[in-house]
Amino acid sequence: MAGGPVAAGGGIGGTGTPKNKWSGILMTAFAAFGGILFGYDTGVIGGVKVMDSWLRTFGKDNGSGTYGISTSTESLVVSILSAGTFFGALLAAPMGDFLGRKWGIVSACLVFSFGVALQMGAKAIPLFVVGRIFAGLGVGMVSCLVPMYQSECSPKWIRGAVVSCYQWAITIGLLLASIVNNATQHRPNNSAWQIPTGIQFIWALILAAGMSLLPESPRYLIKRHRDEDAAHALARLLSASPHDPEVSVELDEIRANLRAEEELGESSYADCFKMTHNKILFRVLSGIFLQAWQQLTGINFIFYYGTTFFKRSGISDPFLISVATNVVNVGMTVPGIWLVDRAGRRSLLLIGAAGMLFCEYIVAIVGVAVSDTNLAAQKVLIAFVCIYIAFFAATWGPIAWVITGEIFPLNVRAKAMSMATASNWLWNFGIGYATPYLVNPGAGNANLGVKVFFIWGSTCVGCLIFTYFCIPETKGLSLEAIDVLYQNTTPIHSVAYRRRLIAEEEALGPVGMQEKELGHEKEKSGEHLESV
Repeated sequence: MAGGPVAAGGGIGGTGTPKNKWSGILMTAFAAFGGILFGYDTGVIGGVKVMDSWLRTFGKDNGSGTYGISTSTESLVVSILSAGTFFGALLAAPMGDFLGRKWGIVSACLVFSFGVALQMGAKAIPLFVVGRIFAGLGVGMVSCLVPMYQSECSPKWIRGAVVSCYQWAITIGLLLASIVNNATQHRPNNSAWQIPTGIQFIWALILAAGMSLLPESPRYLIKRHRDEDAAHALARLLSASPHDPEVSVELDEIRANLRAEEELGESSYADCFKMTHNKILFRVLSGIFLQAWQQLTGINFIFYYGTTFFKRSGISDPFLISVATNVVNVGMTVPGIWLVDRAGRRSLLLIGAAGMLFCEYIVAIVGVAVSDTNLAAQKVLIAFVCIYIAFFAATWGPIAWVITGEIFPLNVRAKAMSMATASNWLWNFGIGYATPYLVNPGAGNANLGVKVFFIWGSTCVGCLIFTYFCIPETKGLSLEAIDVLYQNTTPIHSVAYRRRLIAEEEALGPVGMQEKELGHEKEKSGEHLESV
């Protein structure tokens, strides 16, 4: 689902597991709380838009004493958040450079809270939609700044797991929303939907207050030439004195990484689409399309429209089923966090795509072949939807974002990541906007209903093919070694070549790999100039 983490930078710490690194892990893990904002908002809107009190406030009388909204209104209300997040993600980079990572996150919480306030006070759809746009701006900024802060402050040996915690927080937010929706749905007045909506103020307050107490990213401070502040920030992350030799070593490594970036020079967005020995174009397009395929798995159909879908499938308590699916989503993200640095990225994506396409075809076939009043069919449908969610949560949910943060070259990393993030939000918006027209009955709609799972199953075939040919195995490699992997092999043969690189990196060390890569870049640049 959208809003997952994008790793930026090389993190801190070596390849070991020193005991004083755990304080930094806990601090950066707290920043993952930002995922609650997006997950909870997604879950809330999926539930409140079918509540009677919300429909009476924003809908129209259908003539039979019941209230409803048009397909176009439902599409707009659900998807407009993603439009806001698209622009929020683009604003995050300059905001993070101007205010810093942590104060940028605090500012994003304020923007988000303003959007929530507009929704709470709305009496008509236009103001409610504007509120969701501002909430989306806040979520979009958080979706870039939180993972950026995490990856720059967390130890390298556990970077993948720490950054994946942001995705886990999104699933927890979805679960909390489904629980609150289930508890308030039968209230007789507007508090039925205002309570779930207003609780979002609490999540924003917790994140803003907590981030204000955490240290700033040492990498950001070094980049701003605030070396003394960087030493104090890193000392807090390592539970050490600012004058500790280990702090000095870590700062030297950060400076070496930044020098490498500066010597490679500033790159434009046009440089992201150049055919080079470093396969920049291939890598950038891989990241952009990886985010697109993650959305095309159809997962947000369940979390945006799951309550409506289960209701129309004949299930008597769709709110309770939504709680169950979110419990599965939260629980199965944990194995993904544990496996990402053990089983590998590529293999898990392949397994996840295969598992999801099987489950989605089963759901579609059962839904078409058996009446929605058949109790056994309902149980099969629910079971395979839950298994499908489990495959996504343990694979494509967190791992697609980890890979996106690893595969881009040093000199275009920030710009490439911003485009990949924007791609995710753009597809999130498109799918969220189109889905009601695909599944709803009525004139002008496709009225696919459960048959929409034939589409999601087919797109998972695309996920499988794309991963096999375009995504290499990067488990255990530094960001510098990943550059070397792309230059010398293909994704299909990456597993064997990766073992060789790990042995080489252990011999040279991270700084040695950086210097080797920088020298290689200069050599290639010189060869290019001679040919010209």
